[in-house]
Amino acid sequence: MMTIETTPTILMVPGLRDHVAEHWQTLLEHKLPKAASVPPLDHDKLGCAARVAALDAALAKIEGSVILVAHSAGVMITVHWARQHSREIHGALLAAPADLETPLPAGYPAFDALAQNGWHPTPRRPLPFPSIVGASRNDPLASFERVAAMANDWGSRLVDLGEVGHLNPAAGFGEWAMAEVLIRELL
Repeated sequence: MMTIETTPTILMVPGLRDHVAEHWQTLLEHKLPKAASVPPLDHDKLGCAARVAALDAALAKIEGSVILVAHSAGVMITVHWARQHSREIHGALLAAPADLETPLPAGYPAFDALAQNGWHPTPRRPLPFPSIVGASRNDPLASFERVAAMANDWGSRLVDLGEVGHLNPAAGFGEWAMAEVLIRELL
């Protein structure tokens, strides 16, 4: 049984829009006793390598066990990081992954810009830590079928979240209570 001293730190890995005050990740970070977040970038905001380096730098500041909680492109940051680094991770909650290999709707980074900034191809090997992928049935940034295939390739348990859009404030999500349930499962 884990004690307070050995409870993993929860590290939030936001997507390309970084930190949004009313986002469930931001709210959850403020609610949990041992939580942190990958800080926003000041430059190279679309660069995959810069995002992976920021995640690695945030992890370097944490002693002990870590559970990653990623959303949207934060999931892609996490899987790219896992391909390049070997730090032990207790587990990961990967919520509403953005399918960056499929052209995105208007208002999101240009598909070609993402390709040129190192996001393609999406790593598809099994992750070296336990993971849960939460997939939406009506996410404008990824079809349920594509997310299910990624979860399978990563060796992740797939959780069908139903019709939750992109699981963000625009889809009606501030707090997302299920996040805590899934994090406890990873414990």
